Formats: sequence, structure tokens, C-alpha cells
Amino acid sequence: MTTRKLLSPLIVAFGVLAVAVLGVQVALAHCDGLDGPVVHAAKNALQTGDVNWVLIWVQQKDEAEIRATFQQVVVVRKQSSEAQALADRSFFETLVRVHRAGEGAPYTGLKPVGRDLGPAIPAADKALETGTLDPLQHLLAKAVQRGLQEHFAALGALKGYDPDNVAAGRQYVRAYVEYVHYVERLHEAATTSAEGHYAETTH
Repeated sequence: MTTRKLLSPLIVAFGVLAVAVLGVQVALAHCDGLDGPVVHAAKNALQTGDVNWVLIWVQQKDEAEIRATFQQVVVVRKQSSEAQALADRSFFETLVRVHRAGEGAPYTGLKPVGRDLGPAIPAADKALETGTLDPLQHLLAKAVQRGLQEHFAALGALKGYDPDNVAAGRQYVRAYVEYVHYVERLHEAATTSAEGHYAETTH
């Protein structure tokens, strides 16, 4: 078995972990978009009259609040098209706020349709739609391979510093710390559970 074949699965795995560690803020923000999965679920709930579409996005302790809000919205939105638009928007905001609170993230308002989420999140959603991980794995493998190579090359370029040149030595140490921390974050992601609002205790 070649070295390339041995490294390939590791690179893919580290790619996934790199996005999990370095793209945390983007991932958290994914759910507060008007074209995100939470609002999409809210639209389905309002169209079908079935609140269960959205209950999966909140913790059990918040279920009563969402049910009550949903019932109010269902009544109000029947009054007029203007009332429907306002009621729907209010429901979207409440649902996203409660969902993000369950993840320990602040609510900063609904984000517009079509905003730039970077390449990883759309690729992750696309993988679910198509049922294949190949494009996502390729994307992540390239990203982490590039990151590791850049850190490793920067460190290697500084490795042969003159011991009497303290400034050069400090540059090496800075690059070394960045390199090790980068690898350490990947390892921590591999061995630590990534919990969101599902980290609740159910009874």
C-alpha cells in the first residue's frame, strides 16, 4: 500500500475536523438565514399547519413556547396578507432565537437570502441532498492539506535559524506554536463530541 493511500483517509478526516473547528461561527450562523433550514422548517409548518416541522429545531424545554407562538401565528395570519407577512416574520424570528439559544449562540437577527456562507456549508447540505460525500470530502481534503502544508512549510523555512539570532529564534517559535495548535485543534475535534442544542437531558 502506498503512502498516498495511507494518508488519503487521514487527510479527509482532518479536513472535516478543520471545518468543524475553524468554521464554527459560520456553522452556527447557518441556521439564522431566511434561506436556512430553520426558516425552511417554519415555512413547512405554517403551510401544513403541523408544528412538528419546527419542534425538532428546539429543545424540549422550549417546546411549549414554540407551540403557543405557532398557534397565535396561525390565527393572526388569516386576517390579511399584511398580517400574514408580519406574523410569519415574527414566527421565524422567535424560532431562530430559541434555536440559537439552545446552541448557546446569540440571536443577531435574521440574515438575508443568498449571503456568502463559504464553500463548506453549502457543500455539506449538497451532500445530504445528493446522498454522496465525494465532492465534500474532496473539498475538505484540499483545504486541510493546504493548511497543513502552509504551516509546515513556514516552520521549515525558519528551522535553520542561527542560535545567536534571538529574533529569528522567536519567529521560529511563533511558527511552531501556530503549527502545533493547528494540529492540536484537529485532534481535539476528533476526540471531543460536538454538541449543539441536542445536548439536553430528555426524560
